[in-house]
Amino acid sequence: MAVRKVVKVKRYPGAEPLIELDPWLKPYAAHLQNRFDHYRKFRAVLDEHGGPLGEMTTGHLYFGLNRGECDGKLGVWYREWAPGAKGLSLVGDFNGWDRRRNLLVKDRWGVWSVFLPDEQYAGRLRHGAKIKVHVVGADGKEMFRIPAYIRRVVQEESKAFIGEYWEPPVFKFKHKGPVRNSKFEIRNSKEAQSSNVQNVSLPYGRGSDGRGGLRVYEAHVGMATQEEKVGTFKEFTANVLPRIAKLHYNAVQLMAVQEHPYYGSFGYHVSSFFAVSSRFGTPEDLKELIDTAHGLGLAVIMDLVHSHAVKNVEEGLNRFDGTDHQYFHAGVRGQHVAWDSLVFDYSKFEVQRFLLSNVRYWLEEFRFDGFRFDGVTSMLYLDHGLGKNFTSYDDYFTLNTDGDAVAYLQLANDVAHAVRKGVVVVAEDMSGMPGLARPTKEGGLGFDYRLAMGVPDYWIKTLKEKGDEQWNLNEIYGMLLNRRRHEKHLGYAESHDQALVGDKTLAFWLMDKEMYFSMSKLTPSLVVDRGIALHKMIRLITFALGGEGYLNFMGNEFGHPEWIDFPRQGNNWSYKHARRLWNLVDDPLLKYGGLNAFDRAMQMMDETYNLLEDSFVEQLACHEDTKQLVFRRGPLVFVFNFHVIASYVGLRIPVPDAKDYRVILNTDSECFGGQGRVPEDALYPCQAVPMYGRGQSVQVYLPTRTAQVLAPVK
Repeated sequence: MAVRKVVKVKRYPGAEPLIELDPWLKPYAAHLQNRFDHYRKFRAVLDEHGGPLGEMTTGHLYFGLNRGECDGKLGVWYREWAPGAKGLSLVGDFNGWDRRRNLLVKDRWGVWSVFLPDEQYAGRLRHGAKIKVHVVGADGKEMFRIPAYIRRVVQEESKAFIGEYWEPPVFKFKHKGPVRNSKFEIRNSKEAQSSNVQNVSLPYGRGSDGRGGLRVYEAHVGMATQEEKVGTFKEFTANVLPRIAKLHYNAVQLMAVQEHPYYGSFGYHVSSFFAVSSRFGTPEDLKELIDTAHGLGLAVIMDLVHSHAVKNVEEGLNRFDGTDHQYFHAGVRGQHVAWDSLVFDYSKFEVQRFLLSNVRYWLEEFRFDGFRFDGVTSMLYLDHGLGKNFTSYDDYFTLNTDGDAVAYLQLANDVAHAVRKGVVVVAEDMSGMPGLARPTKEGGLGFDYRLAMGVPDYWIKTLKEKGDEQWNLNEIYGMLLNRRRHEKHLGYAESHDQALVGDKTLAFWLMDKEMYFSMSKLTPSLVVDRGIALHKMIRLITFALGGEGYLNFMGNEFGHPEWIDFPRQGNNWSYKHARRLWNLVDDPLLKYGGLNAFDRAMQMMDETYNLLEDSFVEQLACHEDTKQLVFRRGPLVFVFNFHVIASYVGLRIPVPDAKDYRVILNTDSECFGGQGRVPEDALYPCQAVPMYGRGQSVQVYLPTRTAQVLAPVK
């Protein structure tokens, strides 16, 4: 009798959860397992030091300037990690800038420290005192540097940046931040494809928190003022936060919070990671902004830059201890040529402590509700993803993947979710790395959302290259749904990227120079009529299909006409395009108000029907010849007519439920700048006329270049 041979099948427990969700990942099981093992290696070190809430994430309470005691005496400790340096001394107002007086002592880990007792320095080391550290580097060069963990940096009249000892009265927050309790759940593919789903009536109503899905208003404080200057936190709090709340967004994303020497970098060349950019105000001003936002029901998300750092030596971390490999990779690998910046070495313990503590610091000290991690694609790959299209899974699973950066991002997400319940962490990744927005325990990277970055690029490409009559509706529909299942996305039609100098906003692509001459309600213009109509339709279809959340950049909701261009030598240091023209939307004689009102109505629709967190999407009809597209998301039916001239009276469309349907949103409403050809709250009676496999249908009036959203009548 032959003995059956037992064949052992190699299992990859660290890869199985992702493969179960996406069987196409099976050939890459070994790579996924290696990724998970590398994360576990990093996590073991974190756990050895107290875990996500341990000492490895409290570096800001140890390094830099912190109150404490020594030999029973109260005072201020200053500590700095500078393993290659030959000598450090703390200098400032308190000691007459004498680098010989307060010398630091180095321990075996490369950490330097000095204690300044109150009995000697209480009257001199006071709140607001100017501070720097004198460093004798490994290369023998001597420089005055800004401490790495400094909380406050200001620019003097000489244009040089300098640190300040910051010890204000404790800020008292009045409001708790909103806690998201997402009920989003991806339906599995078998359920979505089964025929018995077609006529089911799905539950709908307000989300569990009464606010619907995540709707993010991306903003830059400095350019949020109409005046040609740098705006402040206080001005943003008083003037812009009420606008955001009135529009019914439920989160505001703040750019350029961390200190950066060059205003024109949009805040992406960070020099001091723990310091609030002083050009906008004080840290307490920022806390007041966040507290006020919380009082308005708005979560506040911070644009966090851990993907790279500014190359500046005097202001930043570059060559802090006299070497090129303290915080960053040495040599060529440490240079981000495309961004003219430096790349962190995420494998080092002190680099991890610095960055993980930074995550915790912003959540606890300022009560931010989450982060948008900038430049994630650049972190994931050794070549920073430059010039790659990422059309195959092979592009993700090669030696080009930076395992240390991946593991760091996993740790950062572990820390963020441990520090703050309901925290929201968004990844700016254009590569589509599998598992990016899945929990780390499943082998994912732990983000809650990823930006659907291909969508705005698609819209710009369409407007550049195709006439209206050439738009392919199935292509648009497919593109907006072309994202990784089981991972949540923030959909958007345009962000700040599409508005930067050298490009145009959607409104400007649609209407161009006519926006300067024909936006008055008293001035007829076919160009403007077309532009306003398509602006609403593009935003609505993106809102409906583009993600499980939505993002808009400040001013784009009302079709802000001009590009963003920060003061620079090339524009003679002008602020003309580094501001927002709020007067346009506030003027009742201009057409911008209609676009603004429409955007508000979209947000409110999600509040009422929890649209963004309903994963069930289904196409009901598509006619390329007559440019009609009908689909459902959850209980709502969306009907689009992209035809350039044809309107349709008595157009029959299939509907999911045997109920009458009412128009709840109509792009052609007069209050949205439309022509009002469809009565408000129009009711379409259900008819027992089968259509496309449905047992019922309705007949609608659908004017050219308009869209309607229909809800079943209970």
